[in-house]
Amino acid sequence: MLMRKRMIRKGLRLVLAALLLIVSVSFYHSAIADLFSFSVNSEERLYGFGIYLAAAAGCYGVVLAVLGFLMQGGIRDAGVRLLPYFLLIALAVLLFFWLLVSSFNKASNPGYLRPGETITI
Repeated sequence: MLMRKRMIRKGLRLVLAALLLIVSVSFYHSAIADLFSFSVNSEERLYGFGIYLAAAAGCYGVVLAVLGFLMQGGIRDAGVRLLPYFLLIALAVLLFFWLLVSSFNKASNPGYLRPGETITI
């Protein structure tokens, strides 16, 4: 046993959670804001806070995974499987890029009107 697989698994779980949080906040922040009846300012704060939490969780997950690779493994680490987590992370990255590319093809939403703006028909 050259590595501590349980620690790597915890790190990979945090990285996966960070990726899913980035996907949900980046592409569905307006739906989340509508669900909870947030204002425009609260929606912007939700986006910023979600990206901040994702960055913090992702960094901590990477540190845990790297330390798990460097530390000596034990008997309890023999039955831990890491491949499913690598596959889930790869799937989350593919989901992010698929949503990113599909957002380029979607018609742009004009968004909210600022005070004093009018709609010209």
